[in-house]
Amino acid sequence: MAAMSVIGIDFGNESCYVAVARAGGIETIANDYSLRSTPSCVAFSGKNRILGVAAKNQMVTNVKNTIHGFKRLLGRKYNDQQVQSELRFLPYKITPQADGSIGIHVQYLEEEHVFSPEQITAMLFTKLKDISETALQTAVNDCVISVPSYYTQAERQALLDAAKIAGLNVLRLFNETTATALCYGIYKQDLPAADGPPRNIVFVDCGNASLQVCICAFHKGKLKMLASAADYQFGGRNIDIIMAEHFSKEFKTRYNIDVHTNPRAYLRLLAEAEKLKKQMSANSTTLHLNIECFMEDKDVHAEMKRSDMEALCAHLFERVERTLKQCLLDSKLKVEEIHSVELAGGSSRVPSIKRLVEEVFGRPISTTLNQDEAVARGCALQCAMLSPAVRVRDFSVTDIQPYPLKLTWDATQGEEGEMEVFGHNHPIPFSKMLTFYRSNPFTLTASYSIPPSSYPQSYIGTFTIKNVKATPEGESAKVKVKVRVNLNGILTVASASLIEKREPTQQEKEEEEAQQQQQQQNNMDVDSTDKKDKSDQEAQANEPPAPEGDDKGDDKGKKKIPIRTVDLPIEANVCGLSLRDLDAAVEKEGKMVAEDKQEKERVDARNALEEYVYDLRAKLSEENQLATFITEVDKETLYRTLDDTENWLYEEGEDCQRQIYSERLTRLKGSFAFGKETGKEKSNMPENLANMP
Repeated sequence: MAAMSVIGIDFGNESCYVAVARAGGIETIANDYSLRSTPSCVAFSGKNRILGVAAKNQMVTNVKNTIHGFKRLLGRKYNDQQVQSELRFLPYKITPQADGSIGIHVQYLEEEHVFSPEQITAMLFTKLKDISETALQTAVNDCVISVPSYYTQAERQALLDAAKIAGLNVLRLFNETTATALCYGIYKQDLPAADGPPRNIVFVDCGNASLQVCICAFHKGKLKMLASAADYQFGGRNIDIIMAEHFSKEFKTRYNIDVHTNPRAYLRLLAEAEKLKKQMSANSTTLHLNIECFMEDKDVHAEMKRSDMEALCAHLFERVERTLKQCLLDSKLKVEEIHSVELAGGSSRVPSIKRLVEEVFGRPISTTLNQDEAVARGCALQCAMLSPAVRVRDFSVTDIQPYPLKLTWDATQGEEGEMEVFGHNHPIPFSKMLTFYRSNPFTLTASYSIPPSSYPQSYIGTFTIKNVKATPEGESAKVKVKVRVNLNGILTVASASLIEKREPTQQEKEEEEAQQQQQQQNNMDVDSTDKKDKSDQEAQANEPPAPEGDDKGDDKGKKKIPIRTVDLPIEANVCGLSLRDLDAAVEKEGKMVAEDKQEKERVDARNALEEYVYDLRAKLSEENQLATFITEVDKETLYRTLDDTENWLYEEGEDCQRQIYSERLTRLKGSFAFGKETGKEKSNMPENLANMP
């Protein structure tokens, strides 16, 4: 059963998909509405939270308490330029918090609550986890979650925090482009052998809020990312917004109404613009937009052709072309070396985008993949590979990280005070060993060499190496520091150790002598110099690898001094929620899950009572059902009881505790077995009908 709990989550700006690896294949899970796509929406009401499809369905009627578009707020501060530009399109209330972070205000359980984007994301993950557990009939823990390839460390950490709040164990944050590439490559039987030239494939993923392009080299059983480029300000929604702006100007002139004064009307207009855009993908004739009772009781009408939309969005399509060309440039490949171009993401269906892709790469586009589900399926495959519970075909994945990373420190002894540890498009996961000579604790500061275009600050965090002290001779000690970009694309200082020289103890000397005597007996003809070399090798085996530039040539022939490696504590001060905040958020999420469950049970009990009333009334009135087994008097009494219950349900019984509904239902079922209560015979009712549900 454990093997079934391996899921991949494609967390999108507009909607999410969940895929699972099981029964020798990958399948996409349907939610409680039998849909494969779950909207990235979280809503709040006086009694409970509403998540996914149900939240999206009531978005227009509950504008201020339906939270959407929060993926773009993760890991950012309120005064961030991107956050400020997003606020124009978000109808709910957002304020800066004391630490500069984002607070989302909602009315929940009849009072105002403030949640962080991480908490809102965790609520959505709770829903996706619930959908998966219902579909798979087993607990779900391990997962792989997709992230845009251009996400910075702060955004990645925020996503990991959100998953932790939702009780998910993330085996890896997987770049969306790489997930798509894995989904493509693992099923290809005809990939070139390892010693031949690779097959280079371009993947263009155009989603609701961003465009990502990558070029990937495939060999049999492995993929290697060569380059990736992204435009985080272009996606399908940008086309919708431009169309909506065009229509709002038209409505102002023609109907004298200003859409921007009414958030509800604007949301409706955006939804209609999106429908129109989808129709345009298949149709180049004039299309009509009609919205009834739009604003101030006015019906509105407008029309647009595909060519009109392309003219309005020309500047957007120029950005797409720039991103495609940038990726090709970074890959250092010629157009002739590209084998094929694959499309993914909902917005890649726009004809203008398809045309641009074909022009830049000089290849007809291919749609081998399921454009909407490829990322989730790739994540599920990666999860299956990382999880010990599932056996899956070996497929090696070498990803890249998009921003050059550097470390800076206080320089001593004439060394340089900074170093670019991982360059642009450097393979990940990857570790590097750095050697320092220090007599005191010291701090490494991590930052981006070039500030990311999508993020306002280049600072990442600091790592303090503690317990460093000088050698007994008063010299600087040798400290080895292991710097790593892990599977999640996050830079960490994985370990630090102090290399101490020490004299061997008396016991060790005696052991070595005994060992040498033993060896002499075994190999009488072994030259004594060979023995010396051997002890050298033993000493070297205990020493960690020296970084480049360490000269070992001088040591030949010398007796090595044994060394001891002491692990040093590292204090990391990086982005993400503190342990205290994380625990508080986990506790709050648990409480809200319990409240949702309680409300669901209450509603279910009310519905069960209502259903029983209608069902029993129908059976009493149908000739071939209960009517023939019951006297007229009893029937009248029963009808009266049913009417009373129904009236109570819609009046004072509208909002009661679950227990009250359950008791009412039990009483009603008891009065149906009226023979027991009145002491009469049970009319001619057969025994098995007396307690019929």
